[in-house]
Amino acid sequence: MTRALIVIDIQNDFCPGGALAVTGGDGIVPGINARMDEASAVILTQDWHPAGHSSFASSHAGKAPMQVIDMPYGPQVLWPDHCIQGSFGAAFHADLNTNRADMIIRKGYNPAIDSYSAFFENDHETPTGLHGYLQARGISRLMLVGLATDFCVAYSAEDAARLGYDVQVDTTLCRGIDLDGSLAAAKARMQAADVTLLG
Repeated sequence: MTRALIVIDIQNDFCPGGALAVTGGDGIVPGINARMDEASAVILTQDWHPAGHSSFASSHAGKAPMQVIDMPYGPQVLWPDHCIQGSFGAAFHADLNTNRADMIIRKGYNPAIDSYSAFFENDHETPTGLHGYLQARGISRLMLVGLATDFCVAYSAEDAARLGYDVQVDTTLCRGIDLDGSLAAAKARMQAADVTLLG
């Protein structure tokens, strides 16, 4: 059976020095590149926000990054401005082997809704197109790696499991934000969804 490697958001803004840096985010790049050699398909995801996105704290008067507000689709963490379309921060980390990618999924480009998952926007209904692509290629087994464990990786893994994929997350090739215990909570949710956590 073929296995796809889904590489989540290895972008400059999520690496040290970036607008929403995840501690050690750049340290997992060599291991991810090595994992690509074992995969039948490699899909990269890329956060791709327009300026003034509704998930940015700067779009809400009096709000600060990491505060949570209610949006029509549910609770939303407000983030620093990050991964703005065409910016250096939105670009993939220079050491990531992007030439190996079969597909790049851009997400978060709708200004009214955030999109953590590689499969759906945060309304859990609007698809990104990844599921259809994997089905067309006959791929049913997925390995997920990337940033951040407790947000985009976890949401992607849970959605993949819900769609019927055999899902593994290599936690040694992920790094988390851990906002108020979000890392432990995300790992528990993934395990409850029958996602296999490695490492």
